[in-house]
Amino acid sequence: MGTKTVDEAGAETGTEAKRDEQTVDVTETDRAEASTDNGSEAAAAGTAADVEERNEAEEPDEADEDLVDDSADAAKDAGVGQGAAAVVSAGLGVVSLTGSWVATVAAARETLIGQLGTSSTASVATQVKEVYGDAWATTALIGGLFALAALIVGVVVLVRPAFGAPGKPQAAWIKSVAWAGVSLGVVGLVLAVAKYSDIILGLPSAG
Repeated sequence: MGTKTVDEAGAETGTEAKRDEQTVDVTETDRAEASTDNGSEAAAAGTAADVEERNEAEEPDEADEDLVDDSADAAKDAGVGQGAAAVVSAGLGVVSLTGSWVATVAAARETLIGQLGTSSTASVATQVKEVYGDAWATTALIGGLFALAALIVGVVVLVRPAFGAPGKPQAAWIKSVAWAGVSLGVVGLVLAVAKYSDIILGLPSAG
């Protein structure tokens, strides 16, 4: 009876020891699995963070886009302004050659002043000069002013890119219209000076 009891106690002790070893093994296995899961979650979180950083780096900056848009809008506005100025230059050149209502009114005013200021007893040469000569000179003066304005505006349009946007090519049609305005302005200015000084179309002789 005593031997059997000792054997049974030893067996029970061995069984408990095995159970403890199995419990330790299970605990260590759970810990290893938990560590693996935590590592996988950390790696997944790190991968997601890397992907977000890459996406942010690849996405264009809104500030840069705004700068590009502002530059494009400024360039368009500058092109529109230069084109309008070129058209104005050409129009002023045409007016300097064909005449305007301003020149017509100014010439009629000078004619009226000449008639009022010249007596009926004045010589024919004096009457012609006061009534017609001054009116024609006034017309030439007004035409010369329009021609000078056309010349200045055309030159400003042609040299504008060198000061406003260096290196940016100017539209071909703007250059063409501006050159047309400059050419008309030069021709109108030369004709106006020639008429004002009586080089061409001078007063007829009263003799």
